[in-house]
Amino acid sequence: MKNLLIACSLLLSAVALAGEAELRAALPGIFAKSAARYRALDAAATPLAKDAKGKLRTPHGWNAKKGELDMRSVRWWTSGHFPGSLWYLYEATGDAFLRDRATWWTELLAENSKVTDNHDVGFIMYCSYGNARRLLKTDRYDALLLETADSLCKRFNPRLGLIRSWGKIEDTKKFLVIPDNMMNLELLEWASKAKGGERRFDDVARAHSGNTMKHHFRADGGTYHVLDYDQQTLRVKAIERGQGASCETAWSRGQSWAIHGYTMMARETGSKEYLAFAQKVADFAINHANMPADGVPYWDYGAPGEERDTSAASIMASGLIELGGLVGGAKGAAYRAFAVKQLEALASPAYYAAPGENGNFLLKHGVGHKPAGSEVDTPLDYGDYYFLEALLRLKR
Repeated sequence: MKNLLIACSLLLSAVALAGEAELRAALPGIFAKSAARYRALDAAATPLAKDAKGKLRTPHGWNAKKGELDMRSVRWWTSGHFPGSLWYLYEATGDAFLRDRATWWTELLAENSKVTDNHDVGFIMYCSYGNARRLLKTDRYDALLLETADSLCKRFNPRLGLIRSWGKIEDTKKFLVIPDNMMNLELLEWASKAKGGERRFDDVARAHSGNTMKHHFRADGGTYHVLDYDQQTLRVKAIERGQGASCETAWSRGQSWAIHGYTMMARETGSKEYLAFAQKVADFAINHANMPADGVPYWDYGAPGEERDTSAASIMASGLIELGGLVGGAKGAAYRAFAVKQLEALASPAYYAAPGENGNFLLKHGVGHKPAGSEVDTPLDYGDYYFLEALLRLKR
């Protein structure tokens, strides 16, 4: 029996390695096709970068009913993902045109460094300016990023040990926190190191991570979407379904944010606790009874048979590739193999749009906010961003 299990394990490993080798061989073609789509998307979006009132905008998605790009304010939470995708495509191809367009779109976002009315400034500025400083090897954006980190920390409540996700800083009635907020903490970890190990940014990131880990997940590792904290008693006073199917199920993109976010915190801090927790939330998703065979989740783990969400798959795949490297051994290889399976599916015609479709965004079948009837079965800029990030991580 033992020999049979070993033989099965070796066979599965061989199949996984063959699948990864095939996907890696296809990467240059995928990046070339994706770069061509984003060149076309850039050409269509550039004349629309200012609305009729002169307000700056970036492309967020595609409105199939109207047959036009969905342009959103540079203050919209996803505004950093389109320039971030251009940066990733420049990294993948070395195309100077993509570098220049990434720079142009990135620099439209500068006003976000002073924004304190939402937690998404970490998303907005680190996906854009963070990639810019990394790939251009420049420090000219550092002051802007540090100012953004300061702005984000203004949303931190030291008594609760949490960054307020939604709502005004001065709101005393509600204090809402969502797992998405984990993705904004990489900016704080960078800022701590950029300031010579200044503890306050790292302290905020660790406090938020620890308290989210304590309250935001069920015993099985599944996440709630929205928690409302009482600012006097410091206890959770309400659970809200938010963008999920119910308070008792796990919204798939929120689960993916948790996988990616705790893996990042494990990398940045070296914390074994974060690494163990990243594995717990990853295992919940991978082993869920409603996880489809191709690894592209339904929009909520409690909604089998309904729409898939390619953005949840791409975020999860990117997180799992990094998690696999941090964990190592057979379990790390299993995380990587699952991510490869997801990327193979996402790169297939079932999810990767044909030329001229989808407004030239890459991935079809994203789900933004189904309970609100918003962005259901549509391309999403962050779906593309994390798809490209995952492919680059695989390439490295």
